[in-house]
Amino acid sequence: MTLNRYEAFNAVVESGSLTGAAKLLNLTQSSISHAISSLENELGFSLLTRGKAGIFLTSNGERMLEYIRDILILNDKMKQEASEINGIETGVVRIGTFTSVAAQWLPFIIKKFQDAHPGIIVKLFEGDYLTIENEVSTGGIDCGFLTSPITKSLEFLPLKKDKMLCILSDQHPLHTSNTISFEQIETEPLIMPKKSWGNEIEQIFKKNNIKPNVIFEVSDDQAIIAMVQNNLGISIRPEMTLSGIPANIGILNLEIESFRFIGLAVKPNMSPATKKFVDCVHSWLSDNNLLEF
Repeated sequence: MTLNRYEAFNAVVESGSLTGAAKLLNLTQSSISHAISSLENELGFSLLTRGKAGIFLTSNGERMLEYIRDILILNDKMKQEASEINGIETGVVRIGTFTSVAAQWLPFIIKKFQDAHPGIIVKLFEGDYLTIENEVSTGGIDCGFLTSPITKSLEFLPLKKDKMLCILSDQHPLHTSNTISFEQIETEPLIMPKKSWGNEIEQIFKKNNIKPNVIFEVSDDQAIIAMVQNNLGISIRPEMTLSGIPANIGILNLEIESFRFIGLAVKPNMSPATKKFVDCVHSWLSDNNLLEF
């Protein structure tokens, strides 16, 4: 079946190897290899390149991947709809998330969701904003927690305004202040998240014509906090990332109140399982007075 070849191709892309794809689909490695070869013969060009470093998509493979994923998604939706008609709840929802949401929201949301929908499997994918957005766009995952703005091809379902704050060491002269000005920020050594993790900070700088003095760029929240704790520089962080922050770090307001806007990114025409997960997210946030839109 062509559908089986599509599943094999997608599994190789997701796992990065024939062996990984075989484990995902509970097939032999030779079966996966045969399915890929058969699909490539049908299409008339190579989809994957194989080398010592692993397996990678060709340029033509990249072009085909989104179409193949759309077909698999539609097939999964059809199965879910048929199950709904027959009174059976089934399906898989693949969720993209970043660290603060994964730590503070998802354990509770997933527990609530699984209690209400035990027949639906939840799979998590953690990454930076850019990767999550791309995975939702190409069908690698069904929905993703992101901050706005996002590409216009996706729907953005707003959830929370997360205040942006400045953090600095208690050794810093401004430690006892309540607010830091943008002019002061420009004169300070700044520790920034890597580009694909910090677009909300870049938006603040652009909007207020700030030219920051960036000395370090790291992707891990705890690494940023540790650097600030050792007085290597200041940083701008969302409030959600500051839970349990050490006592020797001060938190200052920005001179103009600024926020990152957290929401769920989805493709139009969600599957029944994804729609149920979105509803569960809204319900949990509302029950805990965290829904702010």
